[in-house]
Amino acid sequence: MADDPPVVIDAHTHAFPPDWIADRVNHCRRDRWFGDLYQAPTAKMIDAVELMSAMESADVALAIACGWPWLDPGLCREHNDYLADAAKTSNGRLAWLGIVAPASPGAAEETERCLALGASGIGELNADAQDVDIAQPGLLADVVEVLITADRPLLLHASEPVGHRYPGKGTATPDRLLVFLAANPDLRIVLAHWGGGLPFYELMPEVAAITRNVVYDSAASSYLYRPGVFRTVLDITGRERVLWASDHPVLGMGKFLERTRRLAAIHPDERAWVMSDNARRVYRLDDTAQNVERLGMPQ
Repeated sequence: MADDPPVVIDAHTHAFPPDWIADRVNHCRRDRWFGDLYQAPTAKMIDAVELMSAMESADVALAIACGWPWLDPGLCREHNDYLADAAKTSNGRLAWLGIVAPASPGAAEETERCLALGASGIGELNADAQDVDIAQPGLLADVVEVLITADRPLLLHASEPVGHRYPGKGTATPDRLLVFLAANPDLRIVLAHWGGGLPFYELMPEVAAITRNVVYDSAASSYLYRPGVFRTVLDITGRERVLWASDHPVLGMGKFLERTRRLAAIHPDERAWVMSDNARRVYRLDDTAQNVERLGMPQ
């Protein structure tokens, strides 16, 4: 039916191994950034089974589970193995992004391993969490080369240079992100959290030229912006460069989805692009026949 809501893909979620959830305190000690965000018992952690339960309740067809930006490459590898196994047993419900430690040797090799295991890309990398300068020349050059060759995207955490302070905000602000983008014009990049406000600067022609391969996800949107952010960014970037994403369980998937569906500001001819089509294209989800069948698309 023409009035049926579009299929929904949540382009940014998180899931952790169950034993890590049970051992939260030890992981808070092992990783400074993780401790900053998860030392409070109220900071919710979920595993892949709980993620799929949330998807079922919200009627979300597929979710992309992101790795956590661990500083320790060993933790990155363990998390990657968990997400790969979770996706494999999800009956096409989960895709995943691998995580690598940019400052550690072997990041390119781990990127190749993740892609071989079925990762749809790499992310969510976080410059502050992983002790790197996003504006550093040559940062991630080996990883970028692997991703460009494989035609897979990189998801980066982005931060607003103004506004309220919160755990995990960081310093990956638009000015610093632009340096990285300019150095990697052929890399497809997803900037989380509306790019820290970067799309607003695309009204400047020189910025728009640098960001042509960038898409923005809406992760944690209602924690950061008024609902009008959707209309504003769509007017600036067009409908092909916005990904609907909740950041579940940081924001409840179902509640955020209902809030988004009520937005009259997202036009009918934009909804399918925002809610699923762009995620399918950017993360090449149609490459998996199981996902094609799951999402009801012609093969």
